[in-house]
Amino acid sequence: MVEPQRYRLIFMGTPDFAARVLQRVARCSFGEIAAVYTRPDSQAGRGHKVLPSSVKALARQCGFTVFQPPSLKSHEAQQEFAALRPDFLLVASYGLILPETILTIPRFPPLNVHASLLPQYRGAAPVQRAIMENWQPDGHTGVSIMRIDAKLDAGPVYAAQSVPIAERTAGELLDLLADEGASLLLRVMRKMLAGKIVPEPQDDAWATYAAKISKNESFIDWNRPAAAVHAHIRAMTPNPGARTVFRFYDQDMADPENPQREFPFLLFPGKPAASSAGVTPGSLHHVREGLRVACADCWYELHRVRPRGASTMHARDFVNGRLRGLRLGFCGSALQVLS
Repeated sequence: MVEPQRYRLIFMGTPDFAARVLQRVARCSFGEIAAVYTRPDSQAGRGHKVLPSSVKALARQCGFTVFQPPSLKSHEAQQEFAALRPDFLLVASYGLILPETILTIPRFPPLNVHASLLPQYRGAAPVQRAIMENWQPDGHTGVSIMRIDAKLDAGPVYAAQSVPIAERTAGELLDLLADEGASLLLRVMRKMLAGKIVPEPQDDAWATYAAKISKNESFIDWNRPAAAVHAHIRAMTPNPGARTVFRFYDQDMADPENPQREFPFLLFPGKPAASSAGVTPGSLHHVREGLRVACADCWYELHRVRPRGASTMHARDFVNGRLRGLRLGFCGSALQVLS
C-alpha cells in the first residue's frame, strides 16, 4: 500500500491565538511540521522575566524545530528558510514582516489566518476593535484565510467564516476564531492540493484598519452608553486589561482636588443595569452586588475588580474592606454620594 504524500509545513506565529492554530494544524493527516518560526523571547509580567512565546512553548512540547530570527530580511535568514524546502508556509499573528523573497520559496501560495472578515479590520488588533465598534447585540466578526502579499493583510481571500460577537471577551473570541480559522485553513489547503480553489481579491474601498491598542485606550470612557462601555471592557479582557481610577472622599469633601483615597483599577466584565437618567456619568453607587458606575444612559454593575497591587476580588468585598467612612466617589469628573 502506497502511503499518501505528506507535505512539509512551516508555521509562523507568536501569541496564544497562533498556538491554538498550530495545535490543530500539527494533527493534519497530509502534512508534517518541518519547522516553527516565532518572535524572539521577550520580557513579560511584573518581574520582567524573559519568557518564550505561546507558540514556542507548544512547539518545544511537540518536539518541533524552532527558529526565532529578529528579522527575515537578511540573506542568512532567507537561506535558512529555503533549506527547509517548505511546501506550505502557514502564518497566524507572527508579528514580523515577510519579505517577497520568503513568500516565493514555498511550493504553494503562503497562507495567513487573520481574525477578521477582510477587508475589515486589517492590522494588529482586529478582535479588540471589532468588539469595541460592534457593540450592538447583532454584532459579528469572523476569520479569513488569505494569500500573503507585500501589502498588510491585503492579499486575496480564499475563505472566510462569520461568527457572532455576543457577550464574548477578546480572549474568548480569539479562542473561537483560532479554532474556526484552523479548520478553515485545513479545508483551504485540501482544496488547494486538489486544484479546486481560487482566491477572491479584496475590495480596498471597504477596508478598515485595526491599529494596535494603546495604553490610553484601555481606560474606560463612562460618558458612553453602557452597552458600549460593556463592549470596551470585554475588548480589553484579558489584555491589556480595562482600567479606571476611582476617587473617594469623606462626606464633607473639604478639598475636591485631594481625595482621601484613590484607587487605580483593572475591571472585569459586569453588566448594564437600570437607567441612570439624571445622574452624571462616572458617578459611583454602592449596591448589594458591589459597585455600579453611571454611564450616558444606564448604570454599569461591576462584580469583580483588581485594585493596583492586589488580587482580583468581588467589588462588594472591596467596598466593605476599603471604603468604610468614605461616602463620596467618582471616576472622571462626576461626584455622587455612595449610599
